[in-house]
Amino acid sequence: MKKWISFVSVLCLLTGYCQADEGMWIPMLLKKYNIEDMQKKGFRLTAEDVYDINKASLKDAVVGLGREGSPFHHFCTGEFISAEGLLVTNHHCSFDMIQSHSSLEHNYLRDGFWARERSEELANPGITVSVLVRMEDVTEQIMSQLEEGLSMQERNRRIDSISGVLERRATEGSNLQANIRPYFNGNQFFMSVFRIFRDVRLAGAPASAIGKFGGDTDNWMWPRHTGDFSVLRVYADENNEPAGYSEKNRPYRPASFFKISAQGIKEGDFTMIFGYPGTTNEYLPSHAIRQLTEVENPHKIAIRTAKLNVMNEAMDRSELTRIKYAAKAAGVANAWKKWQGEIKGLKRFHTIGNKEKQEAEFAKWAEGHKRYEGITERYRDLYARRENLIRAYVYASEAGLRGAEIVGLAEKVRSRVSKSVEKKEQAACKEGLHQEIAAFFKNYDVETDRRILAEMLRLYNANLPAEWIPEEVGKARQTEDYGQYAAELFKKSSFATPQGAEVVWGDCDEKALRRIEKDPVTRLASSIREFMLHRILPELMEIERELKNENRIWLAGLMEMNPEKVYYADANSTLRVAYGKVGGYSPADGVNYTYYTTLTGIMEKDRPEIYDYNIPQALRDVYARKDFGPYTQNGEVPVCFVANNHTTGGNSGSPVLNADGHLIGINFDRAWEGVMSDMQYDPEICRNIAVDIRYVLFVIDKVAGAGHLLNEMEIIR
Repeated sequence: MKKWISFVSVLCLLTGYCQADEGMWIPMLLKKYNIEDMQKKGFRLTAEDVYDINKASLKDAVVGLGREGSPFHHFCTGEFISAEGLLVTNHHCSFDMIQSHSSLEHNYLRDGFWARERSEELANPGITVSVLVRMEDVTEQIMSQLEEGLSMQERNRRIDSISGVLERRATEGSNLQANIRPYFNGNQFFMSVFRIFRDVRLAGAPASAIGKFGGDTDNWMWPRHTGDFSVLRVYADENNEPAGYSEKNRPYRPASFFKISAQGIKEGDFTMIFGYPGTTNEYLPSHAIRQLTEVENPHKIAIRTAKLNVMNEAMDRSELTRIKYAAKAAGVANAWKKWQGEIKGLKRFHTIGNKEKQEAEFAKWAEGHKRYEGITERYRDLYARRENLIRAYVYASEAGLRGAEIVGLAEKVRSRVSKSVEKKEQAACKEGLHQEIAAFFKNYDVETDRRILAEMLRLYNANLPAEWIPEEVGKARQTEDYGQYAAELFKKSSFATPQGAEVVWGDCDEKALRRIEKDPVTRLASSIREFMLHRILPELMEIERELKNENRIWLAGLMEMNPEKVYYADANSTLRVAYGKVGGYSPADGVNYTYYTTLTGIMEKDRPEIYDYNIPQALRDVYARKDFGPYTQNGEVPVCFVANNHTTGGNSGSPVLNADGHLIGINFDRAWEGVMSDMQYDPEICRNIAVDIRYVLFVIDKVAGAGHLLNEMEIIR
């Protein structure tokens, strides 16, 4: 075992932590691997200024946004900008929060929301904020307890068990929480220790016509003119420690917060992003890329296109439906557009061909290396077995259980009542379902969902052979009118109305469970679920386990084969640093984009008759008066800018910092031509998009009239 530990240590040294713009780097290792390169590129701070566990550092100002029950799965990043717990993130990161507080009487999505005093700030149950206390390399502690020759299942079980012990030891006697994650495809392990705050309140958000300006049309695109920001505040108890919501709580006093630079940026300036990137897969084999671009993404795109067509038509007809479905449509469209960009980018940069060349070189090198021989052939065979299964899984999940909302509702109620019967928790079941059903129907339109179901059934039956279609889905194939079939299903189902749903679950007892299971929508949901559980997932999950093991060996082999090459760990929702420079780019022949946009561009796009481009009148009025305050550059109000920092999902809301560690922007997107960066990064084309912090200040001050928030900030002019 000692020989293997030594080998892993050597691999870490050989990676050389890169001297390039590409990469997402572990903050505790900057001093050892990155800081010299960062300083050569203009960074004026030290590694200790970025990450230190003995004194306040920049890491203390960065937070991960999560949800109760899964606080370590950070869906977005945020950053403290005041000594009183004020925090900024993206508008789209807070979209569900804003929507949950919206109604026809108080339409915060349309009109924005600004608390004039702290008592008006809105609580958001279930939202968590994670503040990193420290990180620790626990590779040796885990690897030393793993013998050679363990099966995949036993190896994973051992790792989980050892990790649990280490996590408990690290937090014993404290209110901290720890989480161990694998790095380098399971060749290395780090533990992150957090304080998790659960009293998170909405302090302000611009109107969606600013925060989501351009909507789905501009999403993933550059040039961009979106003021994608919102303002939260984190609260703690009287000892400044995490606590559940209470009126007695006080604003959290962070160990560090970001100073804000209103001095502007220019081409070539150093930039750094600090945040919680979700998932990247830079080391996939060619077979995975081919399956993604030719099977998975095309079918997922087709399914979501159909859903969006129905949703958008319904929202165009009714403002109330728009309120109900705005967040849902945004969620559907986000990945839908990304998948299209991935296909285009991966083809443009010949990713499959490049990886095939790499695999051929590896196969030749691996001859005589017992650990690595045959891996390229095993990859080929595993992905061949996977193809039909992954196509069926895409339809069962995207068009089936996550297709029409009524299907998901029926499945949720069935599951809840079934557990109630098993655990004899009828009272808790009734109360929980009552609340969930009320929330569900608050943002639900039965006619829209009926049309979505018809489209999902049509696509499901049209794109899979009969052997991969669940029985109840296949019944719709026997009709010539999917719309009529869906209408009959809704007519017969109790889940189409809140009253019917309340009646069908009744007392959450065995009688209720039998009623639920007889419901036609439940039968449809159960048919898909059972087909997935028994026909698709057993073999698919076995293949995924084998692939995970091969990925670990593959990356170790690549690193051994190319000791001079730079490698970095894929993103895994842990704190990372990415750095690069501000700069425009050329996405196509004859097309050159500058690095920033301005308020003038917003006015040029302004179209009152088009929802996504109908800016608030207050912004028009400010522009007409030229009341720009101190937020200009060359007489214009800057709105967004691009840089070549390596980012992905989870980096939404991340602070974009200058060479002095001051906040210059809030990251919110990537340029569409480079979204393949999760699998292949190219610094010439890959761009992260940020809202300029000066535009954030301008909107808060001049448009929202919430200048009291600026008084909390330390602004460098």
